[in-house]
Amino acid sequence: MAETREINPILKQVLELGPTLAFFVLYVRIKDQMFTFGGTEYTGFIVAAVVFVPILLIAMGILWALTGQLSRMQVFTAFMVIFFGGLTAWFNDERFFKMKTTIVYGFLALILTIGLLRGRSWLEYVMSDMMPMRHDGWIILTKRLTMAFVTLAVVNEIVWRTMSTDAWVKIETFGFPIALMVFLFWQFARLQPYLIEEDEGAE
Repeated sequence: MAETREINPILKQVLELGPTLAFFVLYVRIKDQMFTFGGTEYTGFIVAAVVFVPILLIAMGILWALTGQLSRMQVFTAFMVIFFGGLTAWFNDERFFKMKTTIVYGFLALILTIGLLRGRSWLEYVMSDMMPMRHDGWIILTKRLTMAFVTLAVVNEIVWRTMSTDAWVKIETFGFPIALMVFLFWQFARLQPYLIEEDEGAE
């Protein structure tokens, strides 16, 4: 098993969030342009989506080299980006890349639901070391986060089917992550009574 190494948290955030921001910046710069490759014309959005794939893989490679590990979620996200980025380029259809977000959130909701049906919280399994909390607290958080993922999946479907590409890119880049972050902070604040204090955990 590879040794896990700690790195500067700011650098970690840059490597994790940087590719998405790079996609946004590139899209803004080339969104109104058309590009021809192999006799086929591609929109700026599709070119930005395809370029996003190697940017993400390079960032993940650096992260793995520095820390010695990648989470299952990061690996899954990379697979989805590669798969749907490939479909987007192959069929020259931006809808595939937009569907990716729906499928990712839907998959997360499904995984958490499977755990709940077995009386378990996968969140507790991966996050208990970072935030000690009683099992019933983890179950509550898992149920709420499952509903949040379902909501985000539905909202993404509504956004990409009814709104402009510009609107989708902005919501995908900033709206969804901010909404999820605010939701998590709100939940952690509400679940304070379930947290395990150090002296309590030592008993």
